[in-house]
Amino acid sequence: MELHLTTDKAKRDYRLVCAAREGGDQRAYADLMKNYWEPLYMLLLKMTNNPTEADDLTIETFGKAFSQLNSYTPVSAFSTWLFSIGTNTCIDHIRRQRLSTIALSTMATTSEDEVYEYPMPSDTPNPEEAVITAQRHEVLRNLVKQLKPKYRQLVELRFFDELSYDEIAQLTALPLGTVKIRLLRARNILASMINEKKDVL
Repeated sequence: MELHLTTDKAKRDYRLVCAAREGGDQRAYADLMKNYWEPLYMLLLKMTNNPTEADDLTIETFGKAFSQLNSYTPVSAFSTWLFSIGTNTCIDHIRRQRLSTIALSTMATTSEDEVYEYPMPSDTPNPEEAVITAQRHEVLRNLVKQLKPKYRQLVELRFFDELSYDEIAQLTALPLGTVKIRLLRARNILASMINEKKDVL
């Protein structure tokens, strides 16, 4: 395949991508994350203005990128491709948020000049929604319990105790990069498990 990469950094990244997708080189995955975690996070932080959301979207973006490495071609730099995935992931996230928080004043006028007010979603779930939500949380907790201990502990600290990546690294005495990679793997494992139980969730 003809390379269209002009900088040393882009060529280095392409070598890492090849090592990761062709040889399953875990160090290559780790290096890609190390090289682009901070700039990707900063991009998503600017878009969300929320550090927690930016953290979660960063790891989600890497998860998507690593699962789609076979589709990456060196017509552009890996960073360009990665940031495109991150931007689209963030836009989808923001769109979902907006759909659930439509302004109360949203109204429309019909062709007969009748005013129609959209039904507004309530912030408080009705009893049925509360039961469904509780059931989903229970299923998720049971799935997390099935993870290997090295993954389960990190998932519980991140998503149940809501600790930051830095706090998890300090608490577990693990390098920050290890925390991020293990959480990424855990999310991928959970995604597969959830997909098998999508009728429940």
